[in-house]
Amino acid sequence: MKLFSKIYQFIFFLFLYSPIAILIIYSFNDSKSRVVWGGFTFKWYIKLINNAEILSAFSNTIIIAVVSSVIATVLGTLAAVGIVNTKSIFKKILINITNLPMLNPEIVTGISMMLLFVFIYSKTGFLKPGLLTLILSHATFCLPYVVLSVLPKLRQIDSSIYEAAQDLGCNHFQAFFKVVMPQITSGVVTGFMMSFTMSIDDFLISYFTSGTVQTLPLTIYSMTRRMISPEINALSTVLFAIMFALVIVINIRKDKEKMKKLN
Repeated sequence: MKLFSKIYQFIFFLFLYSPIAILIIYSFNDSKSRVVWGGFTFKWYIKLINNAEILSAFSNTIIIAVVSSVIATVLGTLAAVGIVNTKSIFKKILINITNLPMLNPEIVTGISMMLLFVFIYSKTGFLKPGLLTLILSHATFCLPYVVLSVLPKLRQIDSSIYEAAQDLGCNHFQAFFKVVMPQITSGVVTGFMMSFTMSIDDFLISYFTSGTVQTLPLTIYSMTRRMISPEINALSTVLFAIMFALVIVINIRKDKEKMKKLN
């Protein structure tokens, strides 16, 4: 039984990660062919760095991811605090409303946001589809992930500590930032990283709300519709490396948090 389990795990991980491994290997292929190996080279990465279209899309993606993640983290943390302090009957309703955007298909979210932005722009001349609409839409769909990351940390806090801080002279804001915030920092950071990851990776919602602004997923999509270049392999490898690094950072933080609890 153990042998069968190990064989199954091997086949599972082989099927899961072999396409990524092939992608990374062929990003260093000197030949343009997707089948023939022509030797080891870094030229596709050099071309990638010198590609103005990709650099512009990359800078847009980073700006959108950082700004939308900050907005989602701040609003999500405040929303989590509000949910924890809400009465039990309404708490369940608020949690279900918060979870709904994650269950909703992205194509529905993208189309609905596009219609909202187009309606506002047609009536007020404000929120023309572009960088601002991308930031707002990304912050919106990232917000529930922040709430889910912060809520468990808030539930672990003893409310008497917050009350004790107020008895010792702290106002509401001082008590929150000096007592509550240090205890939920790991949840807030995890929520930010998840938001950042989701924003960088998003295609569907960006496709409907981007206007003329290009992000990396949109650029990759447009490149695949033309003649496929090995630069796509290099770009995809860079994106994978970024995501992989974020996953490692999140796991390291979780391990450190577990060690602190054990100590």
